[in-house]
Amino acid sequence: MSDLLHQFSDWYLSVLSQGGYWLIAGLMALESTFVPLPSEAIIPPAAYLAHTQGHYSVLGVILAGTAGSWIGASLMYWAARGLGRPFIMRFGPYVGLAAAKIDIAEHWSARFGWMGVFFSRLLPVIRHLIGIPAGILAMDFRWYAAATLIGSLLWCSVLASLGVAVGSHPELLAGSLRRFSVLVLAVAVVLSALYAFIVKRFSDRR
Repeated sequence: MSDLLHQFSDWYLSVLSQGGYWLIAGLMALESTFVPLPSEAIIPPAAYLAHTQGHYSVLGVILAGTAGSWIGASLMYWAARGLGRPFIMRFGPYVGLAAAKIDIAEHWSARFGWMGVFFSRLLPVIRHLIGIPAGILAMDFRWYAAATLIGSLLWCSVLASLGVAVGSHPELLAGSLRRFSVLVLAVAVVLSALYAFIVKRFSDRR
C-alpha cells in the first residue's frame, strides 16, 4: 500500500502543474466513486504547491476538489438509483463495494437522511459509498446534492489547510514532497479509527 501511495504521489506531482484544476477535479470525482483514491493524497499536495509556488490558488484547489467530489457523488447516486439495490448488491463486490459496507451505508442513510450524507463526506469509506444508499432509497436529490456540496467543501477546506500548514513550515518536509505520504497515512489512520468507532456505535444501536 505504501509503495502504491508513493507511486501515485510521484505521478501526481509530476503532472499536477500541467493538469491543474481539471486534474484535481477529475481525481476527486474518481475518489467519490468506487475507485480507491485517497483525497488526502490529492488536495494537500495541490494546496501546498499553490501556497508555495503560486501556480494556482488555494481557493481554486478547494473549489476544484469540491466540484469533483460533487460530480463523482452525483454519478454514484444516479447510477444506484437507476440500477437498483439487487444489481448493486450482486455485482458491487466485483468492484470493491462489499455488501456489508453497502448495508451499513444504507441504514446510515435511512436513519440520518441528508444530515447523514453531510457527515459521511467527512468519514473514510462511507464518504464514497453514501451515494449508493441515497440513490437506492430515492432520497430527494436536491437535499442530497446540497449536503454533498457543503460536506465536500468543508472536507476539501480541511485538507487544503493541511497543505498550507505544511507549506508554512517547510521543515516538516525537509525538501521532499514525498513526505506527504507520511502525513497522509497518519491522517488516514486517525480517520479510519474514527470511522470504525462511529460505525461500531451505529451498528450496536441497530
